[in-house]
Amino acid sequence: MRIGAGLSGSLKDAPEAARLIEDRGYDFLTTGESSHNPFLPITLAAEHTSRVDLVTSIALAFARSPMDTAYIAWDLQRLSGGRFVLGLGSQVRGHVVRRYNMDWSAPARRMRDYVLAMRAVWDKWQNGGRLDFKSDHFNFNLMPPFFDPGPIDNPNVRVYLAAVNPLMLRVAGEVCDGVLLHPFNTAKYNEETVLPNLKRGAESAGRTLADVEVSAGILLATGANDEEIEANRQAMKARIAFYGSTRVYAPVLNAHGWNDTAQKLYRMSVDGKWSEMPGEISDEMLETFAVTGGYDEIVDKIKSRFGGFADSTTFSIPVRSSGGEGQLRAMVKSLQAA
Repeated sequence: MRIGAGLSGSLKDAPEAARLIEDRGYDFLTTGESSHNPFLPITLAAEHTSRVDLVTSIALAFARSPMDTAYIAWDLQRLSGGRFVLGLGSQVRGHVVRRYNMDWSAPARRMRDYVLAMRAVWDKWQNGGRLDFKSDHFNFNLMPPFFDPGPIDNPNVRVYLAAVNPLMLRVAGEVCDGVLLHPFNTAKYNEETVLPNLKRGAESAGRTLADVEVSAGILLATGANDEEIEANRQAMKARIAFYGSTRVYAPVLNAHGWNDTAQKLYRMSVDGKWSEMPGEISDEMLETFAVTGGYDEIVDKIKSRFGGFADSTTFSIPVRSSGGEGQLRAMVKSLQAA
């Protein structure tokens, strides 16, 4: 299993943080798009590392034109020597329309056209010819030489797609190199919904599941002692409640018969009762969604939960001493051997 770590902190700290991730033996690093742009730290990381893959997990597709994203990805692929992975996500309608003031339509079909449009642009830049891409959502047919960046040494930009629900999972299986599974998942949902729909999408394009890297998101509640573990368990209940209040994630709860909880969490979020929501998450729900336990058992639990189907995941623990540094490196190696 390939193991990654998140690149966090300020842009000023990104070069040193990226070097440390690579030095610790990780296979890749990730950046996200919440309160910061995900591409800027990737640029700095590309300059200051030589081995790790550089993954946006995720960049928001519908906040940008496919052409804009294609340019960014092409430049980062060139800069990194082929180590860039474009992880895309759709976000939800409210954020796309109200926060970014962009158009919204059926997200799975739009995402399929988005990825295919980028691939058409990249093909034109690498191989020449005429750009003429037409779909229900995008039409690209203008690329004068002045705006064409030309070919690069590693033109096969890997595209991963964040997916939770069946239609987006099928799109990932059909047109993407990998899928980024949301941390809000369970073994039951993965078995009954995720893998069958990935397979269905892959087979529609003459591919198999082996052609799609499965990157598992993990909710982790661990610690060096009982006090830390319990504090992280309670924090994880709050996070599960937050995810569970989002209607697009309701099918994951519903798969376990927790439909009423999904509806109640949504109503509580609308009413602003955020501090009360963690109380709706039972210990059974916590154990279903999260991997919990001490440092001495957490690696084996991750292997048991995800080792049978996941090709990669992210993992880390706080490092407070030289002993903690050695422990983290050993845990990463153990997970890589899964």
